[in-house]
Amino acid sequence: MSAAQDQAGPLQSYIDKWLAVQPRQRVALAFVDASQLPGHIALAAWEQELLSAAYGIREPHVAAVKLNWWAEELAGAAASGGRHPLTQVLFDDERAHAIPTQQWLAPVLAAMAQIEEGTAADFASQVTAGSQLHGALADLETAWWYGASASSERSARIATLSHVLFSLLHLEDDAERDRLPLPMSRMARFGLSRQDLRQPGTARDQAIRAQLVDLAQAWKAVDSLPGPLSVFRALESKGGQAAVRSALGSDQPLKALTLGQVRTGPAVAWQAWRAARQWKKQGG
Repeated sequence: MSAAQDQAGPLQSYIDKWLAVQPRQRVALAFVDASQLPGHIALAAWEQELLSAAYGIREPHVAAVKLNWWAEELAGAAASGGRHPLTQVLFDDERAHAIPTQQWLAPVLAAMAQIEEGTAADFASQVTAGSQLHGALADLETAWWYGASASSERSARIATLSHVLFSLLHLEDDAERDRLPLPMSRMARFGLSRQDLRQPGTARDQAIRAQLVDLAQAWKAVDSLPGPLSVFRALESKGGQAAVRSALGSDQPLKALTLGQVRTGPAVAWQAWRAARQWKKQGG
């Protein structure tokens, strides 16, 4: 992490927040060219800032204020260079200026549009709802890493599935929120109330496994979709699939998911190396 720290400077607090959510990405940093690392890290850290505002702030009006600030910041960043440290690093890079302002604004507007969305009816609806914000982020990320002509379809699906999976980790904490991590049809099938989500139980474990089965099936179709992946997104996908497999084979699926998010080792390093190698082959 020392190389990233040397180049990140004032960005370190934002990098730390990103890596706290995705600790496996520490491994990926070693495989991204040092000359390109600041911009790639800044984009990933900015993405995490946006997701924290969209999902982490419980008061909708507070989230709206934060997101509106980001909309104003990005609308003028190409001309001003930005006020936020992340924006300044991004728009100090020519890649940022090659991306239209509307593409920068699209994730923020999508985040604002979904602030007060309720629980999805079923898994398909949950994926569709999540794809608005996470698809816009994937569009931006793909353009940054590969240029405007690259397809973001595969990256968008992975980003959305990763979000649906990640939301399961907060099942207990989010039991009283309007938008639950499990769709309503899943809750009804297993006879779950909001209170049931707060504590371990057979029905809760069954519902989680059913959600994981749908995620596993959806992930199987990802490789057939077009488009390259950033190094970070490729590693996120591998980690998500591994976490789903591990949780499906566990007597405590929620605990297994949590452990899967922080698991590192030689396998993760190998995945990161392969992701970086693929990026280079595709013109990175």
